Amino acid sequence: MGCCTGRCTLIFLCSLQLLAALERQIFDFLGFQWAPILGNFLQIIVVILGLFGTIQFRPRYIVVYTVWTALWVTWNVFIICFYLEVGGLSKETDLMTFNISMHRSWWREHGPGCIRRVVRPSAPGILDDYSYVSVTGCIIDFQYLEVIHSAIQILLSLIGFVYACYVISIFMEEEDSFDFIGGLDTYSYRQPPQEHVELKPVKPVGRSK
Repeated sequence: MGCCTGRCTLIFLCSLQLLAALERQIFDFLGFQWAPILGNFLQIIVVILGLFGTIQFRPRYIVVYTVWTALWVTWNVFIICFYLEVGGLSKETDLMTFNISMHRSWWREHGPGCIRRVVRPSAPGILDDYSYVSVTGCIIDFQYLEVIHSAIQILLSLIGFVYACYVISIFMEEEDSFDFIGGLDTYSYRQPPQEHVELKPVKPVGRSK
C-alpha cells in the first residue's frame, strides 16, 4: 500500500511539473528567453524520464530525476534573485538571452491589465521605423510574475524530491526481498546429489532342458 501511494503521488507530481514546464516554455519562447528555454527543455526531458521510471519500476531513472531536481531548484532560486536584483544582479541585462538580443520577459508587455502602446519618437535624426513601447496599467509587475513561476517550480520540485527518495527506498527494499526469496527458492528446490551405484555384471541363467 505504501509503495502504491508513493508511486501514485510521484506520478501526479511529475504530471504537474510537466504541465508547469510546458506552460513556462511557451511564454519563454514568446519572450525569446533562451537560457530559460534551454532549462525548461531539460526539465521536460528529465521529468518524462522520472515519470517513466516511476511507472515502470526503474529506480535508476528516478535517481536521475532526483539529482536533476536539486539542480532545477538551484536554477529557479537564481532566477528569483535575478528578477528581484539580489546580489548585484539586474533584470535589465541580457543574461537570459545569452546577450544575443535585447528581448525581455513576455510578461513585461503582456501582463494582467497591461496596456501596450507603441510611441514613435518625434525628435529629429531618429529613423522613422524606430519606435518605443510604453506599458502602463499592469496589475502586477512582470518580475513578480516570473518570481511566482519560479516559486511554483521550486515547491513542486521539493515535494517531488521527497517522494522520489521515498519511492527509490521502497523499490530497493522490494528488490532485496525478491532476491532473498529467490535465493531461498533456489536452495529449497535444489535436488540432493545422487548416490553412485556400483553395477556388477550378472551371469545369464541357462535354460532348463
